[in-house]
Amino acid sequence: MPYSKNTTSKGTWRKEIIAGLIGYLTTVYIVAVNGSILSEAGISVESGMMATILASFVGTIVMGLYAKLPLILIPGMGINALFAYSIVEGAGLSFQEGLAVVCVASLIFVITAFSRLGLILKEAIPGSLKHAITVGLGFFLILIGLEKSGLVVSGEHTIIAIGDFSSPTVIVSLLTLFLAIFLFVKNIPANFLITMISGTVLAYFFGILDSNKGDPVNVNPSELVFMPSFSAIDELSFWLAIFPLAMILIFENMGLLHGQLHMLKREKSYTKAYHVTAFSSLACAFLGTSPTVSAAENAAVIASDGKTGRAAITASLLFLATIFIIPWISVIPNTAISPILIIVGVLMAQNIRHIYLDDLSEALPAFLIAVMIPFTYSIADGMAFGFIAYPIVKIALGKQKELSFALMIISSLFLFDFFMKVIGY
Repeated sequence: MPYSKNTTSKGTWRKEIIAGLIGYLTTVYIVAVNGSILSEAGISVESGMMATILASFVGTIVMGLYAKLPLILIPGMGINALFAYSIVEGAGLSFQEGLAVVCVASLIFVITAFSRLGLILKEAIPGSLKHAITVGLGFFLILIGLEKSGLVVSGEHTIIAIGDFSSPTVIVSLLTLFLAIFLFVKNIPANFLITMISGTVLAYFFGILDSNKGDPVNVNPSELVFMPSFSAIDELSFWLAIFPLAMILIFENMGLLHGQLHMLKREKSYTKAYHVTAFSSLACAFLGTSPTVSAAENAAVIASDGKTGRAAITASLLFLATIFIIPWISVIPNTAISPILIIVGVLMAQNIRHIYLDDLSEALPAFLIAVMIPFTYSIADGMAFGFIAYPIVKIALGKQKELSFALMIISSLFLFDFFMKVIGY
């Protein structure tokens, strides 16, 4: 559908293109970061980067053309960790079986997006638990970033210990982290991109850059589309992995879109935007990556006067062009990626301020989620602790009237998951 004159008047082509360029520069880091995390799930870093590029292109261009909004969709930080570390590694699934989990969870997301079920779920889950999931994901990303940087390692007599500060890897990680923090707090445009480039240069001068990377990547058309494997569909672990992913997709996208459309003063576009995010998540199951979400960095697009879908279309085409620089992106070491994981984790953990700490019936279950996600190294198990504790605490304090039927069902499902672990499933 062509843009109307009214839409055109909201932003000139020049402003929209600049906003799209800024949006791309502030989110392109996801190609290297997500590729690195997906490689933990059993595919090559290059394949992970290709999948990330295609998923970002597809979701963002549909957002621009259909919803006509300047919002960029990229694989969600935290969701990619859930996919790699909990769904694939934790549940013992293969990469293709993990994509099947993404497919089913995304179908649930699509159903909620196109029906009243989404509203019912939104009202059923207490805000404290929603925020606690984000906080827990943030702590989890911080832990992963510290591990990838070598700043924390497995201890000889403890679970974790501080890394070897005489190691070139740790020195480069620290220098890159300090640079990343400086650039971020100074609000330097494209600070994450500058961090990755600077961190790679530092790794080169310290002699820890992998010289075997950077060779041209031959793209096989058959590798551009993945087929999810449903071979584990008869296993309970498959279905138990679907539930937390679907929950996060539904609630994280609700929160992100609500805030960003409020900034744009386009709240009436929520339904179309929500439809696009659901479609994009489903597409990811066939593109070979964890689901996309509306990027938090869209605030930079909006602040740059991006008001229409042209900004999103510009960013999507730039993402597609990124295919040609994959060989150079693959050179980026973990020491350049880990500071970004740490900073994004800190930003997500800031949601703790939205939890009512004075109310133990809200704070206790929320803290269980936030703490147990990184401590169990499982997002699903961490969520289970909080969702099971919530009705117990409410009943103990005589506040059972605050419990909805839908929440009790969800808590029962998490309890059933724990019961299966008890009997050794």
